[in-house]
This record gives sequence, structure tokens and C-alpha cells, in this order.
Amino acid sequence: MSTHNKTPFPVHWEQMIKFFLFLLGLLPVIKLAVNFWRDQLGADPLNVIINDTGIWSLNFLLLTLAVTPFRLLTGWNDLNKRLQLRRLWGLYAFFYGSLHLLAYLWFEQGFNWSDILDDLFTRPAMAIGLLSFLLMLPLAITSHSSMIKQLGKHHWKQLHYLIYWLTFGSLIHFWLLAQAKADLTKPLTYVILLTLLLLLRFPPVLNRLTKKPNH
Repeated sequence: MSTHNKTPFPVHWEQMIKFFLFLLGLLPVIKLAVNFWRDQLGADPLNVIINDTGIWSLNFLLLTLAVTPFRLLTGWNDLNKRLQLRRLWGLYAFFYGSLHLLAYLWFEQGFNWSDILDDLFTRPAMAIGLLSFLLMLPLAITSHSSMIKQLGKHHWKQLHYLIYWLTFGSLIHFWLLAQAKADLTKPLTYVILLTLLLLLRFPPVLNRLTKKPNH
């Protein structure tokens, strides 16, 4: 493991880096909007919007889960404290998840609640996807550091363990939808990535990766 216990950038860079990461998180939705405006989303642009917002919600969930392994591997123990990466990526996961749900309700179902309920009861992928989104709500609401004091650190941490369950649910949602199209390549890639991220939290694996070589 790196002998450094602090991130290798000066304090006066923090706000600039935070702003850059904030803008970076907006790029997917900006790109979608521009391509939609230019009519460059293919033959079924509304379906592209539904799919891409869901994918980016999942991307940001994995980025959120990647913060701790990255911190442990680099030894940059103050990384999340300085940049609040877990909060930023987690809120972007919720943002894109909200767009994904809205796009589905609007573009695919036209806010026809009878059809929506029928979809939820007849397609497990839809029910699991909605449940995963609902699990995001308390995490987004309690994402600010002030909530740690209100809930207590122990209860706050217990609540935020929900990210594992909602990520599993999101992957199952994705897997079932892809299975219906007989193409599991992308969801399988995400399963592998999530497995690697979880393995990196496992002490024997982490210790082996961070062990200094003998000279």
C-alpha cells in the first residue's frame, strides 16, 4: 500500500476538482439532450433515453462503491472526506435513476397507470427496478453530512448499506431485461465489475494486493 495517507493535491485545488467532477457527472445527460435535439439517437430515440439513463444510474452506483477500494489501494485515506465522492456519485446515481424512471413512465407507458401496474405485476424486471429505485430514496434524502448527526453515525451507516441491495436489484433488473432480448453481454460485464469491487473489500484480497514486495 502507498505510504501516503493523504491525497496528493493541495487544498486550494479541492473546489476546482469538485466542480470538474460535478460537470463530468452532467456530461451523459447533456450528450443525450444534444443528440436528441440533433435527431442523432437512432430509429428509436425514446428507448435510447430510457436505456442510457438506466445504464448511467448503474455506472454511478458502481463508481460510488469503487471509492472505498480505491482509497484503500492508494492509501489516500482522506480522499472521500476532501472530495465527498461517495455523496456526489450516489446523488448522480439517484439523478439518472429518476430520469430513467420518468422516461419509462412517460415514453413507454404514457403515464397510463393501469398499464404501469399491469407491467409491475407481470414483469419481474419492472417490479425489481422500481424497488431498487425506492431503496435509493432514503439514501438520497440522508446523503448530506448533517444527517449523520441527526440519525447517529451507526444508524446512518446501517441505512446506507442499502446501496448494496439496490445495486444488486439494479443488476437483476438489467439482467432480466437483457435476457428477454437474448443479450447478456453488458449485464454480465457489470456483474463482473461489481464482484471485483466487492472482492477488493475482502481483507485477504486487499492485503495481498497492497503487500509490499520483499527486497
